[in-house]
Amino acid sequence: MLDWIKNINKEHPEFWKSYLSKFEKKPQRYVALSIDSTGSNLDKDVILSLGAVAIEQDSIRIGDSFEVVLLQYIYLHDNGLSNEFIIKSTQPKLGEREAIQAFIEYLGNSILVGLKINLGVDLINTALEKLDCGRLKNEALDIEIMFQKLNDLSDKPVSIDQLCAHFKLPESTEIASTPEEAYIIALLFLKLKLRLGLK
Repeated sequence: MLDWIKNINKEHPEFWKSYLSKFEKKPQRYVALSIDSTGSNLDKDVILSLGAVAIEQDSIRIGDSFEVVLLQYIYLHDNGLSNEFIIKSTQPKLGEREAIQAFIEYLGNSILVGLKINLGVDLINTALEKLDCGRLKNEALDIEIMFQKLNDLSDKPVSIDQLCAHFKLPESTEIASTPEEAYIIALLFLKLKLRLGLK
């Protein structure tokens, strides 16, 4: 809430200034986002990979996608965790700073879409803080909340498997990576957007 006070005299990186300038226009693009992290503790956990795909004019733009594995060797070493998934992954690999910068450049002023998207936004904001940047300005839509609204479920939690089963899509256990999950999130979003009658 008081983020602007913390950043009032801070010199931000050029990529962040460029990102902020994009909000002068209304977004025409959605970005379905999937994040794989070590957990939900913002002080201790880190992002392991990001996958995203754009949606424009109610179509998923496969050619407009983003994927990266973050090289979190220090975190994995300090916590005695294996880095085998990093070695085996065929996704592009970048250090945290480079990966977050590349994602912000990809994201622009797009509306974020995800499952439990607030946690994803918080994880990205924590990484941005390390880069002397502010917080994400993007509007965010949560497919769990959209599904709850559609089915009058109030605050009953919904998993991605339940959403996939409801809309007859492959379950998340069949999803191998964050880009594939982002695609499933995009499909679910389009179905929910249509059912809710959103423009």
